[in-house]
Amino acid sequence: MRNPKLIDKLSSRLSPAGREALALTTRLAEEAGLAAYVVGGPVRDVLLGRRSLDLDIVVEGEMCPLARALAAQSGMRLVEHPAFLTAVLRGSGLNLDLATARKEIYRRPGALPTVQPSSIEDDLRRRDFTINAIALGLTGRDRRRLVDPCGGQADLRAGLLRVLHDASFRDDATRILRAFRYACRFGFALEADAFAWLRRDLPYLATISGPRLHHEFVRIFAEPTPEAAMLHLHEHGALAAIHSALRFERPQAGAFAWLRRHHAQGARASYWPVLAWRLERPEAASLAARLALTKLQRQALAAMPLLAGLEPELQRRRLQPSRLVELLSPFPLAAVWGFAALAVDDTVRQRCLDYLTKGRHVRPALRGQDVIALGIPQGPRVGEALRRLQIARLNGEVKSRAQEERFVKELVAGLAARG
Repeated sequence: MRNPKLIDKLSSRLSPAGREALALTTRLAEEAGLAAYVVGGPVRDVLLGRRSLDLDIVVEGEMCPLARALAAQSGMRLVEHPAFLTAVLRGSGLNLDLATARKEIYRRPGALPTVQPSSIEDDLRRRDFTINAIALGLTGRDRRRLVDPCGGQADLRAGLLRVLHDASFRDDATRILRAFRYACRFGFALEADAFAWLRRDLPYLATISGPRLHHEFVRIFAEPTPEAAMLHLHEHGALAAIHSALRFERPQAGAFAWLRRHHAQGARASYWPVLAWRLERPEAASLAARLALTKLQRQALAAMPLLAGLEPELQRRRLQPSRLVELLSPFPLAAVWGFAALAVDDTVRQRCLDYLTKGRHVRPALRGQDVIALGIPQGPRVGEALRRLQIARLNGEVKSRAQEERFVKELVAGLAARG
């Protein structure tokens, strides 16, 4: 069925860069005599009336010359993946995935597929869910026509997530993570057979490599409310199937929401250490390895058991600001934010916030050359003087540059008196 207005509707929901890329791709494909299609997420989103951020385009025939011409004329950076018949073009505020229509063969569960060129219908039938197996023709015989061999439009109307065959989760168990991510994003239900096959195939999550799992969690954490998907993954056993120490309970869900309210710019970085809630150090290290975390993410995860050990001192009635900075400054900021988000004790949370928003920013007005000019001899005593000056600043003992200068002069006098 042709829908002449659908391409215009899709274009209107793209960024300016996306509209330009779509028009250029269509022109170049027509000139090359290629049948080109927008597929997957962008088509699904336009049918749901949602905006699209990126483009996913499939062509029947040789894709690489088209990708290179598109890169040359658009200025986007091109990365080709010949083994998978795909390419990615990255520009300002836009990712464009370009692929040859293909079939996939999975040699074993969890393995990356072997691919071979094929038709658009075969390409759609290899996808994860019917709602992502819809194409909109840009050029060729299907120009301005929706290609929907698996009933994706009906499932969109019904609000159902349906897989295309009973071995879908066995072939690629990352689809289990995507199932809950999509269900929560769109408010859809898993179709009964799909849900039964998902529960049956949870053990196949053990076949998925750390980098692929990491990628899926990054995508979950990019959702507006990732805790919804994480709670479902926990409740249905998916997280435990990935790693025995991985869980996500109501306090962690509350911590995610708290982080978005109080630390919006850095919330995603602090989601990772929240995963280490109540873990011992060996468990946190093992989980970080399983999820192939980056160095910074591993450090934040590893910090959580150590921060938990500081709770008794952080609860003390009298805790000088300088001691608070001394306690918390060795730890990554993402971890301290995550620890604050999980804190049950109001005093602990407030002291973490005091450090994060005030204490860690306190610096003396004087610098090394200033204290030298005031009589501190060059060498280790300069650093010691600055450290003591910062402590005095934190504790409110000095509040101005003039008071800092008097403080340093007193230190100099003390050194002179000791000879």
